[in-house]
Amino acid sequence: TGLCYRKEDGNLRDRFWGRVIFPIHSISGKVVAFGGRVLSSQTKNVQMKYVNSPESEIYHKSKELYGIYFAKQAIVRQDRCFLVEGYTDVISMHQSGVENVVASSGTALTPEQIQLLGRFTHRVILVYDADAAGLKASLANCEAFLRAGFQVSAVPLPEGKDPDNIAQEQKLETGKWLANREQNFLQYFAISL
Repeated sequence: TGLCYRKEDGNLRDRFWGRVIFPIHSISGKVVAFGGRVLSSQTKNVQMKYVNSPESEIYHKSKELYGIYFAKQAIVRQDRCFLVEGYTDVISMHQSGVENVVASSGTALTPEQIQLLGRFTHRVILVYDADAAGLKASLANCEAFLRAGFQVSAVPLPEGKDPDNIAQEQKLETGKWLANREQNFLQYFAISL
């Protein structure tokens, strides 16, 4: 499962030391991997903010969407899905009542992830962090979704914000806040670029 790894001296090391651990569920609800995020002050200077389980017979990061097991019914019911970058974005949005949300666990998106999402809807709303990486990913992923026949829109966030921040600020008004700011992909890129 990759929870531990062997160091050069032969000792085992906890892969997720100093991190909060997020279980990654398959579409059927089975835990197939873990993601870890630095939170503690003891680990603030580590180079990697996130660490994921290594690829295995049961886990292929390119084929999973974080939160899909918990979001799939809401996605079907609403016929649309919010796509965010990270674990805390998904959790905060769920807590604020927006349940049709999944994360690609970073900005990279794969054809397998698009195909998985396409089992439930062909309408996606990109809600990426308001930084250079988020804008670059929005452009690339918008193109990939359009090629796959999806309707694509996006929600521009205030500078320096991410979906987790917005959900914590807006609480149960998050869904309304997102709906009021949603733009089709042409509007979004005309304003953002």
